[in-house]
Amino acid sequence: MSRPERDHFRAVAGRFATGVTVVTSRDGEGAPHGLTANAFTSVSLDPPLVLICLDRGSHSHDRILESGVFAVNVLGEEDEELAERFWRWDRERRFDGLARREEVTGAPVLDAALAWLDCRVVDRHPAGDHTIIIGRVEACDHRAGEPLLFWSGGFHLGTGRAAE
Repeated sequence: MSRPERDHFRAVAGRFATGVTVVTSRDGEGAPHGLTANAFTSVSLDPPLVLICLDRGSHSHDRILESGVFAVNVLGEEDEELAERFWRWDRERRFDGLARREEVTGAPVLDAALAWLDCRVVDRHPAGDHTIIIGRVEACDHRAGEPLLFWSGGFHLGTGRAAE
């Protein structure tokens, strides 16, 4: 049996529903950077560890590794526009007018996030065209709400309804 083609593999993997996050960091001059990502999971409770998987070609990839910090901002069902902003907008404009703050590491935490985790990079592993980045959670919190999900190439509300 031959290896699956890229598009077919992507369609198959897309049948697994994931949450939607915006992963943020800062560069050496303090400018914020961020991207929409759905490859995120918790790894360990003690110590508290999470992982993100980032395409090595993404602009934020190197900024996160250089700064050594990142924040995972979990999006709620009302945040589809925010997901689109960090996916499609020019990276220089992504933070324009956006309410945010810093917690422990200096990585931007989005005020609109359903949950957030402020992390320091503790390990990284190359994996194909991505890097698995493991972060130690320095601070985190959440609020009430339903998640924004990504499934089969599109956004869906936490209730399973397709987002409009």
